[in-house]
Amino acid sequence: MATVSELQVRTGRRAELALLGVSWSIIVLARALVDYHADFLELRTLGIYAGVAAALMLGCHLLLRRYAPSADPVLLPAVLAINGVGLAMIRRVDFGYAQYRGRDTAFGDAQIGWTVAGVLLAMAVIFLIRDHRLLRRFTYTAGVVGLVLYLLPLVPGLGVTINGARIWIDLFGRSLQPGEFAKIAMVIFFAGYLVTNRDTLALAGPKFLGLRFPRPRDMGPLLLVWAAALLLMVYQRDLGASLLFFGIFLGMLYVATQRISWVVTGVAMFGIGAVLAGTIFPHVRARYDAWLNALDPDLYSSGTSEQLVRGLFGMASGGLFGTGLGEGRPDLVPYAESDFIIASIGEEMGLTGLMAILALYLILVQRAFRTSIGVRDGFGKLVAGGLGFALALQVFIVVGGVTRVIPLTGLTTPWLAYGGSSMLANWIIVGLLLRISDQARRTTAEVAE
Repeated sequence: MATVSELQVRTGRRAELALLGVSWSIIVLARALVDYHADFLELRTLGIYAGVAAALMLGCHLLLRRYAPSADPVLLPAVLAINGVGLAMIRRVDFGYAQYRGRDTAFGDAQIGWTVAGVLLAMAVIFLIRDHRLLRRFTYTAGVVGLVLYLLPLVPGLGVTINGARIWIDLFGRSLQPGEFAKIAMVIFFAGYLVTNRDTLALAGPKFLGLRFPRPRDMGPLLLVWAAALLLMVYQRDLGASLLFFGIFLGMLYVATQRISWVVTGVAMFGIGAVLAGTIFPHVRARYDAWLNALDPDLYSSGTSEQLVRGLFGMASGGLFGTGLGEGRPDLVPYAESDFIIASIGEEMGLTGLMAILALYLILVQRAFRTSIGVRDGFGKLVAGGLGFALALQVFIVVGGVTRVIPLTGLTTPWLAYGGSSMLANWIIVGLLLRISDQARRTTAEVAE
């Protein structure tokens, strides 16, 4: 694993404060535009919203100055900007449902609550976990917890099937998606396991066509994760979670061993498994049919590809600059506030707005990988790299599904789409990345203190 040479870097807290100011402006302006176009603009309400946002940002900034002074100054402003645009868009969808469907929803208000809880959770991670290396003690505990969380929706009486996917559980009358938290636990488990066994996985094996392939006896972990991914695909009917779970492991395996042959082997295994599942199981085949023949009149009229087609036409109507916040018809697409919020943004903010959002995600992934390279311990490298892979892969799976690059899945867009589980889990990821980046940007002497 590569490590950059040690440099004395500025903490960047002043830069962070300036970037938080930019994020705050985006958040407040987006909300004001939505309210204005819905004829619902009240300066007092907007002032309270702006004040709460400013207080939350300032609180995070002061806490980082005190407990993680060298943390990456770009992560927090970028996440808050994405989160703020998501809040405005979900509120816009609420207005659309009320205006055109006569359906009163409060997704926007609920999402504000989840956002505040998520930010507080991230700050709690910063405060409670002073050294990320402590997490290595819980390697196998995290593995068990992650596995249990993934399997919880399959428990009779607890799991709930929504939109054909069994990835939810009913907890005190509220639905919870445990897989969002499971991915964090699995990243910690994979990091702890790989940092212990990377020499065996990296050095041994036969050479073929210039690539050194793993020995059959070392294939156990890969086969186990592959089988678990297929079980997720078949029994939970969720191709996205399956792909995310397997992709995180494969990405971290590559970071640990730097052997492309592991990636080639893993991709080939997943491809074979996906084709077999699509051939044998009808619900997997239906996903493929909707993807490959979305414009088929029979598939559209049966509802199999209706959501996907409506989303594509919605994004197309947005053009380059969009219809403007509050001036489109995102309510025409089912689940415009959650699974298809990317289509809603594409319609109202156009290709330009969508690219700006994707650029922010790209910055986050780049900062995660930069943290992975900069931190000195192998466990921290793998955790930061794994979280970066998880974020990149999840955004690709969601955006790829909505734009018909890959089959549609049920994953949510981090910090953008409606959902409490996703919001809380992704803010925990922010807390972990900030904590690891704090050590990555310090000198050796400062870390040793």
